[in-house]
Amino acid sequence: MQEEIEMILDDAKERMSKSLEHLDTELGHIRAGKANPKMLDSIMVDYYGSMTPLSQVANVSTPDPRTIAIQPWEKTLIGAIEKAIMAANIGMNPDNNGDLIRISVPPLTEERRRDLVKQAKKECEDAKVSLRNTRRDSIEELKKLKKDGLSEDLEKDAEGEVQKITDGFSKKVDDLYVIKEKDILTV
Repeated sequence: MQEEIEMILDDAKERMSKSLEHLDTELGHIRAGKANPKMLDSIMVDYYGSMTPLSQVANVSTPDPRTIAIQPWEKTLIGAIEKAIMAANIGMNPDNNGDLIRISVPPLTEERRRDLVKQAKKECEDAKVSLRNTRRDSIEELKKLKKDGLSEDLEKDAEGEVQKITDGFSKKVDDLYVIKEKDILTV
């Protein structure tokens, strides 16, 4: 029985870790006031007929807080990259000088900052819902084990452990939100 409890706890930790990784990725896509290469993670470029992530066909960097520089590994891709950025509709205009594409990141308005904070809060709430669903699933598994002969004390201890794991991940979600909110609101 102890092995089954350990498996349930390990599964819960793994699922909650994945929720946290997903949240971190989603928060990375929400732009703060400064340029960040992650802002372009979702852009796919037509690379010889197959759609390829921008990061796999070019070097994406931030030479200063207001600029994203894209250096294609093949000069022939510059047009395709520029087209992909325009098609992505991310509210930024690429500037192509033949060797390099620069994107100027405009400063955020106060209203836009508030909207982005709301978006970040929603992503964090979604992550917490995912954590709670994992907790619920784990506790249901423990209740099934109890029906199969697990003692009530062991079941209660394991439920307490699931709750501790959930609380720990929930705190990490809150911490990520505080960092992102500060990042967005910093002018």
